[in-house]
Amino acid sequence: MLASLIPILVALLLGAMAPGPSFVLVTRTAVTQSRRNGLAAAVGMGVGGTFFGTLALLGLTALLTQVAWLNMALRLAGGLYLLYLALRMWRGAGTPLGKAAGTPLGKAAGTPLGKAAGTPLGKAAGTPPATGAGTPADGRAPSLARAFVVALATQLSNPKTAIAYASIFAALLPTQSEFGGPPPHLPLFLPPVIFLIEAGWYSVVALAFSLEAPRRAYLRAKGGIDRVTGTVMGALGLRLMADAVRDAALAR
Repeated sequence: MLASLIPILVALLLGAMAPGPSFVLVTRTAVTQSRRNGLAAAVGMGVGGTFFGTLALLGLTALLTQVAWLNMALRLAGGLYLLYLALRMWRGAGTPLGKAAGTPLGKAAGTPLGKAAGTPLGKAAGTPPATGAGTPADGRAPSLARAFVVALATQLSNPKTAIAYASIFAALLPTQSEFGGPPPHLPLFLPPVIFLIEAGWYSVVALAFSLEAPRRAYLRAKGGIDRVTGTVMGALGLRLMADAVRDAALAR
């Protein structure tokens, strides 16, 4: 039985690794906030993936394919949320980062970035430290809970993910067992595995992008990077909304 599940595990891993809004958000969280916040975002991605995977296993994704208005409404809402994130990235592009995760940028890697660069963080940006995009105005870093919730909302912003899970399961899951149907343990086995795959991959991403070198590179080109990531996030949101409208039109 385990051997028959290897193809689906590989498909789930490749799906998690595909670039998209989730990847953009986790990398930016790890770079601009802290390693802990990046890992909290990774957990949020894992929970969101588990939610969609469980829906697919329970067959509830059929509701999304049969009720066109619900599918379109959820996808439009998801697209608007991604556009909201994109707008926040653009608005914060010109703001010096100041402190991330309540410490000088780079401390998560073991050393304040200002020391590594030979100058305080504010001077490296050309102005005194200030709050950056996604950082509360009082200078406190976004909490772990906020990083988790934003990541979870981003993962849930595209209900097509649930349909993708359903497609993978329909194509690759074993359909017969000694009980004459799908193996009865799958609804218990697969959700934790989905969580480990999603959260595990994005934890690797968060750990990699919270290192000092990526953080220093981000500080040097913060404005441009924020605008590029904001543009990518906005484009993904617009595509999600356009696909929703197109599919609804074709279904008529």
